[in-house]
Amino acid sequence: MQRHVSVLLQEAVDALAIKPDGTYVDLTLGRAGHSAAILSQLRGGHLYAFDLDAEAIKESQSRLREIGDGFTLIHASFANVASELASRGVTEVDGILADLGVSSPQFDDAERGFSYRFDARLDMRMDQDGPFSAYDVVNTYPLPRLTEVLRDYGDEPDAYRIAKAIVKAREKAPIETTFQLVDLIKGCKSSKALAKKGHPAKQTFQALRIEVNQEQAALQTMLAEAPSLLRKGGRLAIITFMSLDDRTVKKAFASLSVIEGERHGIALRPEQLEEPEFETLTRKPILPSAEELSSNPRSASAKLRVLVKK
Repeated sequence: MQRHVSVLLQEAVDALAIKPDGTYVDLTLGRAGHSAAILSQLRGGHLYAFDLDAEAIKESQSRLREIGDGFTLIHASFANVASELASRGVTEVDGILADLGVSSPQFDDAERGFSYRFDARLDMRMDQDGPFSAYDVVNTYPLPRLTEVLRDYGDEPDAYRIAKAIVKAREKAPIETTFQLVDLIKGCKSSKALAKKGHPAKQTFQALRIEVNQEQAALQTMLAEAPSLLRKGGRLAIITFMSLDDRTVKKAFASLSVIEGERHGIALRPEQLEEPEFETLTRKPILPSAEELSSNPRSASAKLRVLVKK
């Protein structure tokens, strides 16, 4: 099994303030890095771990069994966290963790079509049973929608130019592979842009992955549901790797933990202010240490934010 290096491992687990007999949820099982660390601290408690990737669940099962049997693996989107837990008789938990990065094995498996480093069929599905892939986005989305995806989910400055090139190319024949798409993207970039550090296709591939897996919609739904599952003192810890996700998490946490001073545009008196039910424990996000950055460069963009139910 490929061992994925979990980012901010100790920081995230510490942020949950784990109680040995508590109930915890890992919304992004991956290769069980965070789950293993959580499970190792439980004595009578239970861990529920979610993942859309059946391969991740299969590979993580044996790793977790080496630690203990107090866990349940759930093959589902974390957008369904409340209903999936409720179906198992769980309505309150002590901590929830989500790592919103794509695990290294997914990027490194050429056949999954996530990476611009390998030539493979355009895919990018987290759930391999899903019917919708990057091939469908690239070959069926109309120009306006394709431009919107690349701009909004990838912060791609050449979104329109790339989308237009894709639409023109697919009129002759479908765009089937990652390298075909990479070549199209490179052809839309100026020599100055191509000379910059980083791969020219990174932002487009990111945008397609988000669209294929409906990551923003799932994140929004999860952020609306997860806090209500927390017991008093329970914590929600989320690791992000993209500014889009971080902004979404920061905004959601602020909406739950900041006292609103107005109602319907009218300023409220101090006695009318309602004490928020939650508190954001991270005024500034927790970032990887120098040691982690040195040993795992993929952690460079990681940010950890933590919310607690008072």
